Parts: sequence; C-alpha cells; structure tokens
Amino acid sequence: MRWNAGLFVVISVVAGFGSTAMSLVAGVWILDLTGSSSLAGLAGFCVFLPTLAGPWLGALVDRLPRRALLIGVDLVLAAVLLTLLAVRSREQAWLIYAVMLAYGISYVLLDAGESALLPAALPPTALGDVNGWRSSAQEGMKLIAPLTGAALYAWHGGPAVVLVSATAPILVAGLYTLVRLDRPAVTPARAKSRAAFGVLWRIRAVRVPVLVAGVTIAMSGFATAALFATVTHRLGLPAATIGVLSSAQGAGSIAGGLGVGRLLARFGPARVAAAGAAIYAGGSLVQNLGGWPVIVAGSVLIGLGLPWTLVAGLTAVQTYTPGELLGRVSATAGTAMFGPNALAVPLGAAAVHLGSRPPMFVASAVALAVAAYAYRRGGDPAQIALDRAGVGG
Repeated sequence: MRWNAGLFVVISVVAGFGSTAMSLVAGVWILDLTGSSSLAGLAGFCVFLPTLAGPWLGALVDRLPRRALLIGVDLVLAAVLLTLLAVRSREQAWLIYAVMLAYGISYVLLDAGESALLPAALPPTALGDVNGWRSSAQEGMKLIAPLTGAALYAWHGGPAVVLVSATAPILVAGLYTLVRLDRPAVTPARAKSRAAFGVLWRIRAVRVPVLVAGVTIAMSGFATAALFATVTHRLGLPAATIGVLSSAQGAGSIAGGLGVGRLLARFGPARVAAAGAAIYAGGSLVQNLGGWPVIVAGSVLIGLGLPWTLVAGLTAVQTYTPGELLGRVSATAGTAMFGPNALAVPLGAAAVHLGSRPPMFVASAVALAVAAYAYRRGGDPAQIALDRAGVGG
C-alpha cells in the first residue's frame, strides 16, 4: 500500500507542476503575441470547456484498460505540447488554444482514469488519506509552479516552459507502469449496464458529498469578483495583493489535505463535506466583515474547507461506485462539482454591482445551507449500509 500511495502522490506532484506552469504561461504567451487580455483569458476557457463533456469522456475510460489509457493519454499530451515549439508569431497563436483544449481533455480523462485506478491499487480504508495527500501535493504545486513557469518564460520564452511541461507527462507515464494492481482495474463486459447519472442520483452516499462540493465550489466562484472589489474598493489596496490571498488559501489547502483522510475514516464523506462547506462559509463571512489581516485569515479557512468538500466527493465516488462504472461516474462527478462554476462566476461578476458585501453574504449563506443539508441527510449509518448494497435512496 505504501508503495502505491507514494507513487500516486509523486504523480500528483510531477503532473501538477507541469500542467500548472503551462496553464499560466499560455495566457501570458498569448498576451505577448496578440496584445489582447481578452484573447489571453480564452486560454483558461479552453482548459475548462472539456469538463462539460465529462460523462462522455468518462465512458471511454470504462471501455479501455485504465493503466494503458493513462499512459497513452500522457504520451499523447507530451507530443501535443511539443507542437508549441513551432509558435513564433500572432498567426500561430491558435496552436496555443488547441493545445490548451487538449490539456482540458487530458485532465478529464486522467482524473477519471486515476480515480478509477486507485481502488484497484489501494485498500478502501486508504482512499481518503491518499486523496488528501494528492490534494495537498497539487496545491503545493500551485504555489511553486507559477513562479517557476514565469521565471522560465522570462528567461527563454515559451519554448523553455514547453520543454519542461512536456517532460512531466512522460515521467508520469513511466510512474504509472510502476503501480502494483491488486484487483482488476476494469470489467469491460459490464461497462454499459448502468448510467453514471443514475449512480450519482440513486446512491445517497455519493450524491450528497458531490452535491456539497459542487455548490461550495460554485459559491467560491460566485464570490470571486466580490473579493476583488473588497480588496481594491473597500480596502483601497492594489489588485496585486490578491496574490497574497491566493497564497494564504493555498497554505490552508495543503494543511487541509494532509488531515482529511482520518476525518473521512471516522465521520464519512457526507459529514466531512458538510464540515468543509461550513468552514468555507465561515471563511467567506470573515472576509466580508474584517480588515486586511482578517481577510487573509479567511482565505486560510477557505483553503482548508474547499479541499475537504472536493476530497470527500471524490472518495465517496471511489468507495460506493461499482468498479465497472468508476470512469464515467468519476468524470460525471467532476462535471457536477466544477461545471456549476461556469455559471456562478459570471453571475457573481454581475452581482458585485450591488456592492462587495451582498454576494459574499449569499455565498456564505448558501454554503452553510448545503452543509446543514449534508449533515442531516448524509450521515445515517443504516442508510450508508444500504448505499453500499446499492439500494440506497
């Protein structure tokens, strides 16, 4: 177990470093080539867009050997990244968009494939711990990789970042070959027997944590514009100080990921998701009411709470989903957890015209309400036993 757990954490570090560095530099590169901030922002949209196709991409994961799929996707991604070495002028900027779209597709396939592979490589009792460690590793890379990517770009332009980022999936593909599988990773003959949406809706032990994660992450996106307004208008600080809040949130996420596994083992995914949503609500409320030091502390709380909801949702999917459907259910859950953010962000940007405080109050109230719902509906041991048998409601 320790061998596989260590491998998955290392995979998260290596993959997270390469993808985070490239995702940041893609926008900067487009901005330098075109001089347009709006065109630069579309790079991030290309990465996010394939998430909406999660249920269909996840079905592909269930039809193929999962380890082979992960290795193949990583090697193809490396090859696609290397095409960016041909970018020299504005006319070739479309290549960056194409590669970012490929990145987004690879994220969905790799996340679903790895989520489906984990139960074949680890005992059920270890899933929460390893998911938490992976979350901490990924958040740690969000603190390191952007600075490294920016430094590489300043030193030798986009090609330097491309070479480093293309190396990462090659290394990850090699690491996947070292994973020891104790159980079959896929049962193709049963892969078409049930729909992913049906699993998410029917099994309460899966439905509740995924719902909490989706709502809480959406509220975080809804409050983003209000946080900018709080910093720049209410406090009169430079917009660049948002970076301090991002670092504080990242620090909270690292800490939260390290301890969430024990909480999952003791209280179950629904209760941990509820706690994460409540902590997020408290952090958002603190940011809404306090001065600068208090806002930084609120960012730490938000960083602690959001990963709890996400790891709880992911662990619930891995624990309660039939093995032959793990790929499509994991991808569909990813769409359910991150898809609402696409609507929440622009709604929050519109709501900030009412002032910085109302959107943040709304975000806190909604997150607290969904936390209360999850606490009441998701923690009944008898119901969880029914869910394990596939007859829960």
